[in-house]
Amino acid sequence: MAFVFPPASDHSSESDFDFLVGSWHVRNRKLKDRLAGCQEWNEFPSRLQLRKALLGKANIERYEAQFDGQPFEGMAIRLFDATTRLWTIYWIDSSRPAMDPNPVVGSFEAGLGRFYARDRFRDQDIIVVYQWDARNPSSPVWSQAFSNDEGATFEWNWIMDLTRDASD
Repeated sequence: MAFVFPPASDHSSESDFDFLVGSWHVRNRKLKDRLAGCQEWNEFPSRLQLRKALLGKANIERYEAQFDGQPFEGMAIRLFDATTRLWTIYWIDSSRPAMDPNPVVGSFEAGLGRFYARDRFRDQDIIVVYQWDARNPSSPVWSQAFSNDEGATFEWNWIMDLTRDASD
């Protein structure tokens, strides 16, 4: 049976990401090999900054890290559609500087945001989910999972624990 993306929450709004405005230190845990039964994680620090845009109907996130000793920069552009109450999140990064053709789409309910897309990974069709857990807005957690079985199971492959920058 095909995975059905959840409908928008009745409570989703353009203020859903307000908890994230500012600068953050990030503790990352990322699986060394995704969708391969791997249980080993790489851990590394990064920084994240978010600002609102388009009179609050969008936000722009800048993400900075080092991968294998090389600088890495990513950018998330999030747009809120007040009619559908859905967020669309596009990802762009320095390893592939092009707008993501498969943005994740979703909404928040009670401090938990889930955003989905169909995509491809290693020549297989997958479902991607980004999850923002902002139930404790002073310590939000972002995580990513892939499913290669139409959503029957998801492998959580990247977890980011955020701590607000003290200078913010």
